[in-house]
Amino acid sequence: MAPSGPGSIRRRCRRVLYWIPVVFISLLLGWSYYAYAVQLCIVVCLMAYHLLFAMFVWSYWKTIFTLPMNPSKEFHLSYAEKDLLEREPRGEAHQEVLRRAAKDLPIYTRTMSGAIRYCDRCQLIKPDRCHHCSVCDKCILKMDHHCPWVNNCVGFSNYKFFLLFLAYSLLYCLFIAATDLQYFIRFWTNGLPDTQAKFHIMFLFFAAAMFSVSLSSLFGYHCWLVSKNKSTLEAFRSPVFRHGTDKNGFSLGFSKNMRQVFGDEKKYWLLPIFSSLGDGCSFPTCLVNQDPEQPSTPAGLNSTAKNPENHQFPAKPLRESQSHLLTDSQSWTESSTNPGKGKAGMSNPALTMENET
Repeated sequence: MAPSGPGSIRRRCRRVLYWIPVVFISLLLGWSYYAYAVQLCIVVCLMAYHLLFAMFVWSYWKTIFTLPMNPSKEFHLSYAEKDLLEREPRGEAHQEVLRRAAKDLPIYTRTMSGAIRYCDRCQLIKPDRCHHCSVCDKCILKMDHHCPWVNNCVGFSNYKFFLLFLAYSLLYCLFIAATDLQYFIRFWTNGLPDTQAKFHIMFLFFAAAMFSVSLSSLFGYHCWLVSKNKSTLEAFRSPVFRHGTDKNGFSLGFSKNMRQVFGDEKKYWLLPIFSSLGDGCSFPTCLVNQDPEQPSTPAGLNSTAKNPENHQFPAKPLRESQSHLLTDSQSWTESSTNPGKGKAGMSNPALTMENET
């Protein structure tokens, strides 16, 4: 066996360092259990406390150890296409290879320059909402962000678990702060006996109150993202479609946006069990809703008539797992009354390749 080089040693050290935030949260959670259940030991609250503790740990575990999903094989280039990309100079040959490869794929988003979203490192055409994670060194489906507190990428496969982790951790901290408040007040008024427990009570309240503030803002932000059907990356940089940038391009309305993340069966919404809709590679779009924050089209100008490529619904058929979200939406109603636009959107424009790693 060949000896490990300096690069391999550095990678192993980084992997160990990445687990430090997870170990910190785990130790803090273990101490909070000891301080509350053993030292404070409010008997009437222990049942509710253990329920929140169990849901917190369960959702945290699922967020950490659920592997991020990667694009399916159909988005990978064939060996012949890879060989063409390596041998030919960057130009029309590359454009033709990517046009042929992306012709039948359910992709609607482009780069800022209008090119097909291609990853050089993974050698694949990126599905919609997929991004390359520099930490994991992989393309992650519907990537939201890489979270150091779970040492994992938050994406399509574990975004619901991440939301539940935020929700139950917030409830856990609020519950501790609320039930510990009276003892915290007695600590400062010298109403507690001088034992070791009084210091656990004081620090337990401080930790719970501090984390409640930060978690409430983070959880509220992600609730807003779900309501708008956005990821964190899409909130900072709006997705680009063939008709241009549209920050609400994936939004289907509050109810359908919720169902896309939590699923159709409400009995699973509060449990860290995977129930999200779709396969993570294709998503329905709703391009007929005008952004209320943007100015309306001036009178006498009809951008849709001037630009037939500005279609009002996806150019390619949605996968069966996603299409039912739009069965009663305005986009399909308009498609039935104006079938010509659907045909106009079936051809891909001439696209150039742009590296996004």
